[in-house]
Amino acid sequence: MIASRLPLLGVSLLAMMALGACSTTQRAALAPAAPMAQAFVSPSPAEQMNWGGPLGPVELTAYASIEDGGFKLPAIPTNKVDPQFLRQRVVYNGEGFEPGTVVVDTKSHFLYVIEPRGTAMRYGIGVGKAGFAWAGEAEIKDKQHWPKWFPPVEMIARRPELKPYGNEVGMNPGLQNPLGARALYLYQGNKDTLYRLHGTPEWWSIGKSMSSGCIRLINQDIVDLYDRVPMNARVIVLQGNDRLEDYRGGRRIAQGAAKTAS
Repeated sequence: MIASRLPLLGVSLLAMMALGACSTTQRAALAPAAPMAQAFVSPSPAEQMNWGGPLGPVELTAYASIEDGGFKLPAIPTNKVDPQFLRQRVVYNGEGFEPGTVVVDTKSHFLYVIEPRGTAMRYGIGVGKAGFAWAGEAEIKDKQHWPKWFPPVEMIARRPELKPYGNEVGMNPGLQNPLGARALYLYQGNKDTLYRLHGTPEWWSIGKSMSSGCIRLINQDIVDLYDRVPMNARVIVLQGNDRLEDYRGGRRIAQGAAKTAS
């Protein structure tokens, strides 16, 4: 059982860490997977996916407090979240894409999981600076349950209070961890794109563009996403005026390297 108590962090420190959750996205080029990224992985078999259901928002009980992995996720005050950014099943033209394909629309702050028969599960997302730095196509090659967080050297240099988490020590999983309850890691072949889909304790940042970080979801939503999509699922990241149509029925790999996210 993972201990559920961590030292209380200052508000400014927690906010800074949450904004910098995608630690390795400080590097610009595609890079081989770092050993530290290979932590506890629990794949979700495709046969366990829950396709279909009524259109519209999920029951608000989906955002109730839950016990998970030895931690108690707090309830989300859904009355303070723009309703469009709460999890819901919508009509979506996913023809030509395998069910389970993930589409990240950074401009609209939505993430979709394509389902059969013209629907998708939609989640609201917060998009950090690194989230805008890369577009294209990848696959989920690593799924971590309550991941550790490894701040980049550059961040530690700016924030000496993070030194205890340096030298590959990392921050242990927990409610204060800026990666939240789950993290999904995107690769092109065996190359880490440095792009992450992860949870966040900062539910109020959903639907907004932040100064740094990657793609964040409400913790209850990232738990659902983690269970909904399998390992090796196709992920398409759209930026600006990119069109999903450009990827329909085929594979178009990202043009160029990721931009610097610092």
